[in-house]
Formats: sequence, C-alpha cells, structure tokens
Amino acid sequence: MGLLVLALHILRHVPAANIDYAALALGAFASWAGVPGPGEPLLIAAAIVAAQHKLDLTPVLIWAFVGATTGGIVGWVVGWYAGRTMMTAPGPLLKLRLKAVERGEEVFNRLTVIAILLTPAWVAGIHRAGPAVYLITNAVSAVVWTVGIGLGAYYAGPPVLDVLNDVGTVTAVGLVLLVVVGIGLEVVRRRRRGAPA
Repeated sequence: MGLLVLALHILRHVPAANIDYAALALGAFASWAGVPGPGEPLLIAAAIVAAQHKLDLTPVLIWAFVGATTGGIVGWVVGWYAGRTMMTAPGPLLKLRLKAVERGEEVFNRLTVIAILLTPAWVAGIHRAGPAVYLITNAVSAVVWTVGIGLGAYYAGPPVLDVLNDVGTVTAVGLVLLVVVGIGLEVVRRRRRGAPA
C-alpha cells in the first residue's frame, strides 16, 4: 500500500510529458524476474493517473507488458543457468535441496503450465520448463496481468487494490491449508507403511 501511495504522489506531481514509462517497465521487469512488489503498485498507480487524463493508457499497458515479459524471461534464464547449479551444489541441506528439485521436476512434468503460472520465473528455469511452453505461458500471463490490473485500475481506481489484497489473503490462506493437508496426508501414508512420521 505504501508503494502505491508513493507512486501515486510522484505521478500526480510530474507533468505527463515528463513521465518515464521506462520506470513502469523496470518495476514490472523486477516483479516478474522475482523481486517482490514494485510492478503491481506502479501499474495500478500509472493506470489511475491515466484515468485522470494525465497519462496515456496505451503506453502504460504496453510498457508494463514489455517489462513483465522481459522480466519473466530473464528470471527463467537465471534459474536455468544459475538456479539449478545452486540447488544441486554441495553444501548445507543438500539432501533437502535435491529432494525439492526432484519433487519440482515431478510437478513441472505433470502440470507444466500451472506450475509456471504459480511459481516465480526462476523456479521454472530451475526445473527446465521448455522454451516454447514457457515463453508462450509467460507472454499470455503478462497480457492477462497487464490488461486485467491496468484496465481494472483505470476503470475502477483504488478499489482494485482492495480486491487484489482480498484475493492475496484468500490465496495465502488456501496455500497454507494445502500445505497442512499435504503434510497430513504424508503422515498418514507413512503410518500406514510403518515408517516413522
């Protein structure tokens, strides 16, 4: 919320001719490469300012899309080349890291597109998501993100942020419940086999 207020303040006090769309693209790039936070508040703020006719909506959407798509690709490449090496390198928790890579491979082999959508770009790189599938999924999800949030903020304004916060809370609770159920099923499975939980 603080980033959104700061972004709105900056965008309101700078004439539209001086707005640097590259800042929006950079924020989207960082978010999609794996840095939490900057892309979404900047897109919402830019779309709200565009709704006030101080900025053109089309360049806002285009630059957000370009930044998101490029960030997703860079994150995927970094995961492909550096992430896998780091996950499999000798060191602390090697067994745990190797098991995480193995489990991730299973998920990415069975549900590639869903796994790409639900994980950061670098995780898709670590698990060697194929270029054709990854690039198409990345581009389509960047379009949906840009158009959905950008047009939503343009037409609805700040209430979009409230909806996104609610969705984020529901998603977080759902993920916690999913993890708890998964742990419970694993404990039950081990007890049935006679292994220690």
